[in-house]
Amino acid sequence: MKTRRFAALAVALLVLAVLGVLSLAIGSAHLPWSTVWGALTGTDGDPSAIDHITVVDVRVPRTIIGVLVGAGLGVAGALMQAITRNPLADPGILGVNAGAGLAVAVGVAYLGLTEIDQFIWLALVGAVVAAVLVGAISARGSGGSSPLRLILVGVAVTAVFNGVSQSLSLVNPARFEHVRFWGVGTIADRPPGTVGFIMPFIVVGLVLALASARSLNALALGDDVARAIGTRVHTTRVVGLVALVLLCGAATAAAGPIAFVGLLVPHAVRLVSGVDQRWLLVFSAVAGSALLLAADIVGRLVVWPAELQVGVVMPVLGAPILIWLVRGRATL
Repeated sequence: MKTRRFAALAVALLVLAVLGVLSLAIGSAHLPWSTVWGALTGTDGDPSAIDHITVVDVRVPRTIIGVLVGAGLGVAGALMQAITRNPLADPGILGVNAGAGLAVAVGVAYLGLTEIDQFIWLALVGAVVAAVLVGAISARGSGGSSPLRLILVGVAVTAVFNGVSQSLSLVNPARFEHVRFWGVGTIADRPPGTVGFIMPFIVVGLVLALASARSLNALALGDDVARAIGTRVHTTRVVGLVALVLLCGAATAAAGPIAFVGLLVPHAVRLVSGVDQRWLLVFSAVAGSALLLAADIVGRLVVWPAELQVGVVMPVLGAPILIWLVRGRATL
């Protein structure tokens, strides 16, 4: 079993590497691979040439952002499903992404923020508030929180937050023009320095998630059993939620609200990784990156030389895969 997982992980990494190369080679400007390679290695002889700038300053950061955001959203989805023990849990469905998006919308509308280093903190706060709000509302009433109640509350909160965000964009169209494509979900034309700014948040979130993987395995057995075998249930959930907020907040601040990655990826990789969270989280990071890059590449090709934002392509690409998974597995 372990040999098969290592082989599958190697294949997944190879696919991710191929997609990374394609992301560097494909765009609105047709560049031969020799030109791309020369720009990457610095052997093209003219750093000020438009082709060099296109590759080094546009496509390379875009590809890295795609890898970081995809990994963050994929692992965040796996974390949320593990913490809530709910196979339908997803940062997009449970309002976390919508909370981060609303906080950014408020910052743009009333504070005039347009750069990621200005509003990433708002995105993190919005993600926290949304997670706490959904959990608190779903826990009220007799019987406490349940998977179904959590989903219903999350969908309702997401609808409200998205509605308010769209209203703000209509009331202040001039200010939102600077972040128009961000609201759709895109990794293109991100402000300079985006990679360096979100990377620490994504890396810390991934490290915290992997560090809690063994405890999450115990949590899947139920709180009582987990406590009986020495797992600190409350600590595990807190660490997982901190990782979740860091991953979702940074990803949403960088690329806007992107759906389907957190829901689809964990279910898809379970076909290979099984239910062991140590493997599931690693596979989710790689598969999330690959899926987001694939959707971005498709968006560059379908209306070339124009582009479709990845937030538009992802549901179209992800929905058929999710339907196939649902039809083929009774556990979903």
